Amino acid sequence: MSPLPVLVVGAGPVGLAAALALRAWGLPVTVLEAGPEDRVRPGSRALFVHRESLAALERMSPGLGDGIARYGVVWRTRRTLYRGREVYAQTFAQGRPGRLPPFASLRQVDTERFLMDACRDAGVTFHWGARVTEVTAGADAVTVTAADGSAWQARYVVAADGARSAVRAAVGIELEGDRSPGHHVVVDVADRPDGGLPVERVFHYEHPAMDGRTVLRVPFAGGFQIDLQCRDDDPPSAYGTEEAVQRWLPEVVGPGWADRVLWVSTYRFLQVVADAFRDASGRVLLVGEAAHLFPPFGARGMNSGIADAETAAEAIATALAEPAGAAAAVDAFAERRRAAALFNGRAAGTALAHLRPGRLMRAKQHAAAALAPVLPRCGSWLEHAPYGPRHVAPGRY
Repeated sequence: MSPLPVLVVGAGPVGLAAALALRAWGLPVTVLEAGPEDRVRPGSRALFVHRESLAALERMSPGLGDGIARYGVVWRTRRTLYRGREVYAQTFAQGRPGRLPPFASLRQVDTERFLMDACRDAGVTFHWGARVTEVTAGADAVTVTAADGSAWQARYVVAADGARSAVRAAVGIELEGDRSPGHHVVVDVADRPDGGLPVERVFHYEHPAMDGRTVLRVPFAGGFQIDLQCRDDDPPSAYGTEEAVQRWLPEVVGPGWADRVLWVSTYRFLQVVADAFRDASGRVLLVGEAAHLFPPFGARGMNSGIADAETAAEAIATALAEPAGAAAAVDAFAERRRAAALFNGRAAGTALAHLRPGRLMRAKQHAAAALAPVLPRCGSWLEHAPYGPRHVAPGRY
């Protein structure tokens, strides 16, 4: 039997985007997913889909980016407070009709629902419960074997199987980087029928009600997310259980929300990038969290993964159409997207210095907060610094 043109491993948002991008090039696509078709993936996880990603999804599947934008929340006001005092506020004008918004805020489960519907409409083939255990790359094709003994052959494989990528491990690619001390608690809260909170993004440096811990509140379609920065010596049980959240949440958002908690999770800041974005054969391409892991501030993970997926699809389409230039096309993808990942890693490190400040940075933040009423650029610095530089180059992550 002839090899398939391409396999995508992983049916998260980046894998689904890769499948759509490949279909946009006219290629038949098969997706392998370790989980069952009815799997439940709770929590907001990746929350923001930025304009660049919305535009990429629109190119892959006309109407998709627009549909996600219409469903998601586009908050127009952002505020930054320091020890309870506002140091920055900005409200943006309403977006122009017919133009994609700067972002859409929605839970990852909703983004995946839009992507899955588009994949089914595009004729993508899925194999569920296909947990990859072996990947063997040859000169002309790659064989992928699942735990149940099922096997597939393809000219190219896109590894989109996440942080614990079985494909990455099988082809011997390593992650390079580090993990920061301490942890954050992420809480999803459902809206109340009466609304209750303004649709604004609010960042608190040293929230006075949380003993100086940093707190971020971000709206999404149907609710909002709270991100609480814990101290290095905080035990996870002190803030990261549902019982603990119900105790401290009213201190942050007021009464009447503790029974609206949808999901509680903890995470640590990871800044890691694969040492290569393709395997030695040039037939396995890594995208998304299979290739890089960043802190969530700045929304770099899924958005850069969508850019990975679109670039990988173009490289594979070029390689299949022009075999003589196949190696150059795949190498160009790997170099371009690894450079983007390294940039995002450095930017995340810059942001982390503001989120977990040492003595000198804390003194700078205190001085900026004191000067913000008379020097607005100090308040602007406090607002923008926790997210780091946004783009690798204009229009690209």
